[in-house]
Order: sequence, then structure tokens, then C-alpha cells
Amino acid sequence: MEVARTIRDSVEAVARLRQRASADPELAEALTAIKQLQSHRFAGTYADLLRGATYAAPARFFLDELYGVQDFASRDQQFGRIAGAIERMFPAQVAQTAAGLAQLHALTEDLDLHLARTWVGCASASTPALRYAMAWKQLGREPERRDQLAKVVAMGVELARMARMPGLRTMLRMMRGPASAAGLQELQRFLERGFDTFAGMARQRGAVETFLDTVKVRETRWLELLFGADLAACETELVRTLRQVP
Repeated sequence: MEVARTIRDSVEAVARLRQRASADPELAEALTAIKQLQSHRFAGTYADLLRGATYAAPARFFLDELYGVQDFASRDQQFGRIAGAIERMFPAQVAQTAAGLAQLHALTEDLDLHLARTWVGCASASTPALRYAMAWKQLGREPERRDQLAKVVAMGVELARMARMPGLRTMLRMMRGPASAAGLQELQRFLERGFDTFAGMARQRGAVETFLDTVKVRETRWLELLFGADLAACETELVRTLRQVP
């Protein structure tokens, strides 16, 4: 039951973080601002992919499911309530992907909440971009940020691997009824969307690898900028990127 335990632990961690934010209106507002800015930064960073044909779908999937601002509370509640059912009902690789998603979400929520706390103390910044850079540098936690990126790329690798498994799409389609009956609609939706997104890319030789390499290279560049460059350079690049949002 390792998968179930991983999912429950991750969901409980996210719930505790949400409670802390909801108990402090200023912190909750800062968290919303952080998530919106990060989502727009991602959209600007991948504006070329979002406008293209080959990579628009996976870029949108990453933006919506991994970098989005939407509330994942419903999905988390489903995960935590019947984590054991995920391990019993879905193939092992699918269950492991669900566990990886839960771990990634917990890490992201933790980093975002602590960044929001730091953001509150940077109110003197003249622009949101400068405020974000100041908060980022004050918080630090570079190893966790690099781990977060590694988990994002690993999620893409797992979804691509699933998309190449013979018969899995049919199996997922057959799981709709049982998943709905078990209260796992959100997980089912995520898995089907991820499968279809990466299956579409897999039809073009090398497309999956190119997309994931692009994400890794561009996100690593952002990490190096925000951790290594001065505030002025960070602000300038953030402002330029935000202007690229489609």
C-alpha cells in the first residue's frame, strides 16, 4: 500500500498548508498573486509553443494541470479519501503516476505558501515582477526548486510512457464507470487528458523528447536567473516574459 500511503501523506500536507493560508487573509491574497504571476510567467515562457501546432496541447496541459491557478481541492479530496482504491483499481504504472502527481502538488503548495509569506514582506517593491524576484531570493530553497522541476519533467516522462503502453487507452476508457462510482472523476480526467496529449505527440518522432527537453532547459534557465542574477536583471526578464503571454 505504498502508493496509497504516499497519496494520503501528500494530500494531508496540502490540506494543512491550505488551512494556514485560509486563516490569514493577507497570506491568502499573496498566495493568489504568486500563483497568478507564476502561471503568466509560464505562459509567457512558452508563448511560442502555445501558439504552435505540435506542442500547443502539451504546453496547455502543463499550464493547466501543473502550473495553473485553479483550485485542485476537489481532486485532492478524492485522492485522500480513497487513495487505496487508486492502488487497487488502476494499473501499477497509473497508480504510481497518481502518487507522483500528489507528491509534486504537495511540494509546489509548500514552496508557494512560503514564497507568499515572503512576498508579504516585500511590499515596498515598485512592481510585481521586482517583488516576486525579491521574495524568491529571500526565500531561497534552491534544492527544493530543482527537485520541483525534476518532478515536473518526470511526470511528463511517465505520461509519455503510459501513452506508449498498448491497450492502456482502452483500459482507461473502461475505467470511466468504476472511477466515477468510486469518486475518482478528477483523477480519471487528468489521466485521460494526459494520455491523449502525450499520445498525440508520440505520433511524431522525437516530439515528446523535444518538448520535455525544452521545458527542462527553459525552466533551468529561470532557476539560474532567479537564484544567480541581480534583482534588476530578474525584474527586466520577468516583465519581458509577462508581456509575451498569448
